[in-house]
Amino acid sequence: MQLVVARIGRAHGIKGEATVEVRTDEPELRLAPGVVLATEPADVGPLTVESGRVHSGRLLLRFEGVRDRGSVEALRNTLLIAEVDPEQTPEDPEEFYDHQLTDLEVVTGDGHVVGRVAEISHLPGQDVLIVRLPTGGEVLVPFVAEIVPEIDLGSQRVVIDPPPGLIDEGGSE
Repeated sequence: MQLVVARIGRAHGIKGEATVEVRTDEPELRLAPGVVLATEPADVGPLTVESGRVHSGRLLLRFEGVRDRGSVEALRNTLLIAEVDPEQTPEDPEEFYDHQLTDLEVVTGDGHVVGRVAEISHLPGQDVLIVRLPTGGEVLVPFVAEIVPEIDLGSQRVVIDPPPGLIDEGGSE
């Protein structure tokens, strides 16, 4: 299974370092030196991480064969994709891969069925569950502990405690 782990941003300096927008909770594992990553678009990869460092709170990566600013700029907005065993789970029991959450049933604490997780959107401020309602509409649920207090992979369900107005589809709450 393939997971997007980062997006290449701007070049940093003139020696081939790239800023990256990290999209994994395990950058030390997924973006470590020697790791080979597929890319989207596919024709610019695969890319092998040569080195990495944090500078001013931002991760900088250098890739094998990418030696100058122009080469990095040509890779800008490229997605970096890691191959992951679908049975593998994150080390932290409070973390989940997107594929683990997709298609889980979403219910309120009192058992009312809201819908199913269609996808997870990774926004700059926080992650959001996109829940497809039985009527075909969608609702965006902030993926924070106060609103999503329980995820039960065994029962294939996500329990939410939505604030008033979050789920306003006619009669859904």
